[in-house]
Amino acid sequence: MPEALKILKIMLGKTAGDPEEWADGVLEVYLEIAGQKILKRLYPFGPPEGARVPERYLGDQCEIACYLLNKRGAEGQTSHSENGVSRAYESASVPESMLCDIVPFVGV
Repeated sequence: MPEALKILKIMLGKTAGDPEEWADGVLEVYLEIAGQKILKRLYPFGPPEGARVPERYLGDQCEIACYLLNKRGAEGQTSHSENGVSRAYESASVPESMLCDIVPFVGV
């Protein structure tokens, strides 16, 4: 997860010397939540014990975590207009468009 944490900090625009807007612990929790969303999609009937997010989905994990962080404080908002600014979210959780590239594992 250290690589994911580094990527997420860059995506959020954090640079060395910036005041700590987000503590590492908060970022790690959001990365974990994003990882669980990916694992839920990968293994629709439950992930095997010890399953981890595959390396190829690292970018997706960081994007989902960044999305969730940027929505913080307006979770589940479906519409909002104020002073010419309009907001609406695709879903109350992670939009389907962010999960569509994750291919579930299947077996016989």
